Amino acid sequence: MKIATYNVNGIGGRLDILLGWLAQAEPDIVCLQELKAPQEKFPEKAIRDAGYDVIWHGQSRWNGVAMLSRVGEIHETRRGLPGDPGDEQSRYIEAAVGGILVAGLYLPNGNPWPGPKFDYKMQWMARLDAHLTTLFDLDAPVVICGDFNVIPTDLDVYKPENWMKDALFAPEAKAAYRRILDQGWTDAIRHLHPGERIYSFWAYWRRSFERNAGIRIDHLLLNKPAAKRLEAAGVDTRPRALDKTSDHAPAWIELGAGSTTRKRKAS
Repeated sequence: MKIATYNVNGIGGRLDILLGWLAQAEPDIVCLQELKAPQEKFPEKAIRDAGYDVIWHGQSRWNGVAMLSRVGEIHETRRGLPGDPGDEQSRYIEAAVGGILVAGLYLPNGNPWPGPKFDYKMQWMARLDAHLTTLFDLDAPVVICGDFNVIPTDLDVYKPENWMKDALFAPEAKAAYRRILDQGWTDAIRHLHPGERIYSFWAYWRRSFERNAGIRIDHLLLNKPAAKRLEAAGVDTRPRALDKTSDHAPAWIELGAGSTTRKRKAS
């Protein structure tokens, strides 16, 4: 089963790119972020016409997450991250699909750092940490994926010195991400490609994509039952090479039926 996460950076203006990638890559389950569309403006018909069941949590102008499936009905289990009833930002959606519990998230950016937006980022990560402790020990495979807006290590950034003042690379954010991994979650891409420079985001300026001057902020985390089924992981850079595309590329994993783990090239 192929599961992917893709920050589309505005589904309204990039629907054709998304649909083209779905037809090309044929992922079974996809989590989308940064829809930038209110609930009633989500292109449900186009997604269903492409062969996918879909649920979404929209928000006007910013944020917004969705989940797509072509391997069965999506059974939503949670909409919104627990821990703050007053938080109205659309950043988390969770569902059971094909025997797997999948959560799609869009973690706050946090810039400028320090400041109120970074404080919200850290509070959100603390809430995520608390919620994931309730999911890790489930007997079923669990996949947590999305745009984490965290560069975990120096290996995940083209030039670390250029990001030292950015909230994505802040020591507090990296430490919070590490605390989540310390629960036992497997960072799928890094697990299968421990020494490779693999990026999932390239800024629009200075020909960043053409120079491969990127960062890795789109992650897929697996609990033990899911990690045992991990066969491949990578980033599909093809959509990022298109005109008027998202500054992210889809990150993906493949889960098999058994427990054998093998390495496949990250595309």
